[in-house]
Amino acid sequence: MQGKRILLGVSGGIAAYKSVYLLRELQQQGAEVRVVMTPSATRFVGTETFAALSRNEVPVHVFNDEGNGDISTSWSRHIHWAEWADLMIVAPCTAHTLAGLVHGFSDNMLLTTALAARCPILLCPTMDGGMFRSAPVQRNLTLASELGYHVLQPDSGYLASGLDDTGRLPETSVILDFARGLLHDTHKASPLPASTGASSPLSGKRVLVTAGPTREFIDAVRFISNPSSGKMGLAMAEASREMGAEVTLIHGPLAIPIPDGINARSIISAYDLFEAVSAQFATYDVIIMAAAVSDFSPEEQVNHKIKKTDAAEQLLLRPTPDTLKWLGENRREGQVIIGFAMETDNLEAEVERKLQTKNADWICGNLLNAPNSGFESDENTILLKGRASQHLLTGSKLVVARKILTEIFT
Repeated sequence: MQGKRILLGVSGGIAAYKSVYLLRELQQQGAEVRVVMTPSATRFVGTETFAALSRNEVPVHVFNDEGNGDISTSWSRHIHWAEWADLMIVAPCTAHTLAGLVHGFSDNMLLTTALAARCPILLCPTMDGGMFRSAPVQRNLTLASELGYHVLQPDSGYLASGLDDTGRLPETSVILDFARGLLHDTHKASPLPASTGASSPLSGKRVLVTAGPTREFIDAVRFISNPSSGKMGLAMAEASREMGAEVTLIHGPLAIPIPDGINARSIISAYDLFEAVSAQFATYDVIIMAAAVSDFSPEEQVNHKIKKTDAAEQLLLRPTPDTLKWLGENRREGQVIIGFAMETDNLEAEVERKLQTKNADWICGNLLNAPNSGFESDENTILLKGRASQHLLTGSKLVVARKILTEIFT
């Protein structure tokens, strides 16, 4: 971030207070930061706070009645600030500001500056979960990616509404990592170039990818899960997009940002995953089941914390839905189904067994206890097995994802 010029756009959500911390962290990383705000944002954090910390005026309106005629305070400031910036970050980005950005509105300084910007623009959509999942917002997010905006998906957790849902502004460290990648283009660096032309292997195809762990809650604070980071599933989603596909990601809690250009929906439990996949699987050409799904869920769940003195000595479990098997039984003609299997031994035999019992086209198996493989690792070793062939693939997870799709579709 050293020496970089960052334009921070703040729109009117309760998470606006977190943008103060983002500003300070950007400065501590060596960046020079200027701030623009929407009128609604000033209801949550005053302009004086951002002005004092950024050591710059904070414009809100295109026409500043208090201007003295100097170019820095005139109506054309949005042009000069847009040219000045190396990166613009809109955090939080409310549903209203998102709509304004993708439809070209210019009735406040944030929107007008974004329209004039020639630098990358990172959007951090932040709102209540129901709003985030609404059809207009999802359509606007897809349009934002198509227009070249970079979208960082929101976190899940406790919201200002009192609900536990998707819509939280990601942690400052996550935003910084994503921003750093945009500035230095490292998050796109890879041994193979992206291929998005009409001749791409997945051009015109719709791909559904699942990623990350599920959480099966015992009570309000405890759950059964696994250490999955979601890295392999996100790599499959990114590789699919590179090969020309329209990609939808259904994911549990993730450790890394979602790549650009991917429509995403978050879930929590194995039951959530089954409902999400079964509701829309028929419209996809390729389904990649890379999520690490819990096989068991507590037979009884309570919405309060179970005290140790009240806890039973045994926890009764029941199987969770086998989404991959259900897909194999309900697939439509022409669909390609790719499953993942994490094993600790007898890898080849287990992969073959799952290939048959799940009625999948391909199974990607890896050993949990093998070097450079398994949960949370940046590397992977995959045994890719189909009906008539198998391949051993190694490398970074993105490279392995590309190799998997290349073996299957070329």
